Amino acid sequence: MLAMYVRMSSACRRTWNGFSVEGFKELRPFAALAVPSALMICLEFWAFEIVVLASGLLPNPQLETSVLSICLNTSILLFMIPLGLSYSVSTRVSNELGAGQHQAAKLAMRVVMCMALCSGFVLTLAMTLLRHVWGHMYSNDQEVVSYYAKMLPVLGISFFVDGLHASLSGVLTGCGKQKIGAAINLGAFYLAGIPMALLLGFVFHMKGMGLWLGMMCGSITKVLLFASVACFIDWNKEVSRVH
Repeated sequence: MLAMYVRMSSACRRTWNGFSVEGFKELRPFAALAVPSALMICLEFWAFEIVVLASGLLPNPQLETSVLSICLNTSILLFMIPLGLSYSVSTRVSNELGAGQHQAAKLAMRVVMCMALCSGFVLTLAMTLLRHVWGHMYSNDQEVVSYYAKMLPVLGISFFVDGLHASLSGVLTGCGKQKIGAAINLGAFYLAGIPMALLLGFVFHMKGMGLWLGMMCGSITKVLLFASVACFIDWNKEVSRVH
């Protein structure tokens, strides 16, 4: 559908002149940014998918898998908000650095963090207050709805943390530090999050709640590492590197 729109829309005629071999030049620098950017997102989503699959090994796997699948669905749905902030601040930071405005790039980071804090607080509060209602959108099984209601406050806190690391991720992407972001995601979720999730879920018998709490530990680790990198960004140096 997008291809048809680009081909037929008059709005795209000024920006796309059709296929050409010229479009395949300089692919290596593009791929050097694109592949780590994709890994930053995929590594996180894959980690949560692994945990949902692991819930099938818990006692009463039908209940645990159902509830964690609903939690993951809700998380992905609401994650679109901080993901939008991430894309926005990435574009803004890269544009400001390209224009030589390092102070404006730094301001964009501060603004998006404030927006992430505000949106995270509102949605966390809403999820906590609506925890006995939200589950009915997914299931009529009272056992599933009750279990999900217990998970929602934790899910709300998890979303709050996700909003912070998504915004910081956008800042790093705007500075061209995708490789650092991908490495942090790998360490935070696969060396900290998943092992902690399995420990809490299976060894400490916290079941699905433990699995999600373990992944939240991975998210917190990611926030701390991203924040450490962002705090030590030399904005003047980033402007010089761009130019």
